[in-house]
Amino acid sequence: MSVKNKKGAVLVLGSSNIDIVVRVDRLPSAGETVMGNEKREYWGGKGANQALAAVRAGAEVRFVTMLGNDAGGDAYGRYLGESGISPGGILRSKASTGVALIVVDEKGENQIAVAPGANALLTPGRMRRKPGLLDYGNVVLAQLEIPVPSVMAAFRKGRKRGACNVLNPAPATGELPDELLRLTDVLAPNETEAAHLAGLGKTPGTDAEFFRAAGALRDLGSSRVVITAGEKGAFLLDGEGASWMMPPPKVETVDTTGAGDSFCGALAAELAEGAAFAEAVRFAVSAGSCSVRKRGAQGGLPSRRQIRQNLRQVRQKPIRVG
Repeated sequence: MSVKNKKGAVLVLGSSNIDIVVRVDRLPSAGETVMGNEKREYWGGKGANQALAAVRAGAEVRFVTMLGNDAGGDAYGRYLGESGISPGGILRSKASTGVALIVVDEKGENQIAVAPGANALLTPGRMRRKPGLLDYGNVVLAQLEIPVPSVMAAFRKGRKRGACNVLNPAPATGELPDELLRLTDVLAPNETEAAHLAGLGKTPGTDAEFFRAAGALRDLGSSRVVITAGEKGAFLLDGEGASWMMPPPKVETVDTTGAGDSFCGALAAELAEGAAFAEAVRFAVSAGSCSVRKRGAQGGLPSRRQIRQNLRQVRQKPIRVG
C-alpha cells in the first residue's frame, strides 16, 4: 500500500559514487596520457547528485541507493544525512562503494569513467526486502547507473499511484526496454544520449535536428521530452509545442561536472510542486547554469533562492519547424 505524501515529495533512485577528480590543461585523446595539475575527491554519483539537487531546490526527498559496507560508505551515509537526506532509503552491501574517475580541463569540460561497485547491487530483489521502500513521492526520478530492472520497478510503483516518472537516461550505452520508455512521463537526455536513443547518426545541432530528435524520443512513449544542450540551454517538446529555454548570457564556467544532475534534480523538485512542464524546465535551466560556477558535482548545487534569483535571466524561445 502506498504512503500518502505531502505535495513536493520526490523519490530519487540511483547511484552514489566517490568522485576522484584530476584537473588538466586539456582532455586526453584516445591512448594519450596527459599530466594533471591536481587531484581532489568529492561526493558524487548521478543519483546522489540529483537527490541533493532536489533537496536544495526545495523538495522533500527519499533517496534509494546502495552503499558499500566500507569506510567510504560509512562516510557517505553520514554526509547524506547531514545534507537533508533521511536514512530510510539507504541500503548497504558487502561490495565497495562506487567510484568515478573524472578528468576536467581548464574550460570545465570533462571525461568520466565509473566503477559501480555497490550500485550494481541495487536490485529489485534487494529493494523488496524493505517493504514500502518505493512507496513515496509524487515525482519519481531515476538514471541508469543502477540496474534497469530496478528503475522499472520504481516506475511501475509510481505509475500505479499517479506519480510523474522522470528518466535521465545516462549513461545511455544500449537499447532501453520498451516498457521502461512507456513508463516514462518525462525523458531528459543530453544531446549525445538523445542522438543515441533516437537512432540519429550525429548529435543534433540545428533547431530542426533538435525537433526531429525530440519527436523521435516522444514517439518511444514519453509524452514530454527535454534535451539538455550545455551552454545552449534545453530544448523541450510536449503537447504545447517546442521551444528553447536559454540560460543567462556570459555564465562563468568553472566545472560542468554535475550540471545535468543539477538540472534533473531541480526539474523533479519543481514538477513535484505542481509547476507546468515549461516552467519546471525553465527553473531547471536556471539551476544548471548556477551549478557550473563552482567545482565538484555537488559543490555547485544551488539553493532554491539562488535558482529563483537566476531565473529572471532565463528566456524561452518558441520554435516553429516545417
